[in-house]
Amino acid sequence: MSNSEINFHVVLYQPEIPANTGNIGRLCVGTNSMLHIIKPMRFLLTDKLVKRAGLDYWDKLPLKIHDSLDDFLAEFSNSNKYFCTTKTKSNYTDRTYKKGDVFIFGPESKGIPEDILNKFQKQNITIPMSSKIRSINLSNSVAIVIYEAWRQIGF
Repeated sequence: MSNSEINFHVVLYQPEIPANTGNIGRLCVGTNSMLHIIKPMRFLLTDKLVKRAGLDYWDKLPLKIHDSLDDFLAEFSNSNKYFCTTKTKSNYTDRTYKKGDVFIFGPESKGIPEDILNKFQKQNITIPMSSKIRSINLSNSVAIVIYEAWRQIGF
């Protein structure tokens, strides 16, 4: 997939669960999005759970591994970036997205660290949910946000 074909950039900051990463990889292929992974990961991309969740789409996935969030942010300094978190009141549907936007998601067990969220406070977005749960599954969250962004640019 060429850069002009990429709709969005999905960033997984220090992902922990291989099946989520596999599901998200498959979602990225289905939405013409590029997957970025910020190290460290708690698994290998060759993990059978990653491959199983992504099925046979891995060869179609534009994927880049980054050594740190700072490296990634430097590379995408001119892009709109959205930090997806439960620690804000800013609803993801209240934003206007465009092709090339970047969506950053934190590790499953703790989310994006608060120091990062505080640094980019105006770029934080959340998915509304009931008070009965702490958060929505990571791969579901990515799907909700990316499909809204894709809807906004006309699929």
